[in-house]
Amino acid sequence: MYDVLIGIDNAEDGRALAQAEAIADLPIEPGQVTAHLCHVFRENPEGASVHQLASVRRARKTLEEAGVNCVHYEASGRPADELLSAAKEVGAEAICVSGRKRRPTGKAVFGSVTQDVILGADVPVLAVPAPSAD
Repeated sequence: MYDVLIGIDNAEDGRALAQAEAIADLPIEPGQVTAHLCHVFRENPEGASVHQLASVRRARKTLEEAGVNCVHYEASGRPADELLSAAKEVGAEAICVSGRKRRPTGKAVFGSVTQDVILGADVPVLAVPAPSAD
């Protein structure tokens, strides 16, 4: 079994679907991959659940159609730190992320979860490009 932690944002920009497609395309036998669909809530006063996020539901549908086992995982806090902790907790062999396209000054001011995960991970990180807005 191959476990992959997928860090999914709640944005409606198609990144979660691109991540799901990248995992579904891994050269591993169907049924041998478990995708841990992880969303990190920064603030969650309404008590939302990872199950309620449209981006997670779309990713799960794509993965299940490809024969990938799915598990939901949610956390609260700083996204990069929580993704790295979650990967260790579930025993992930890889982490899949997808960042927003930003200018260098935007990354300096706002930080980059993708960059922090890549630099802090002890396992391979698959960085899926954000889909172009054609």
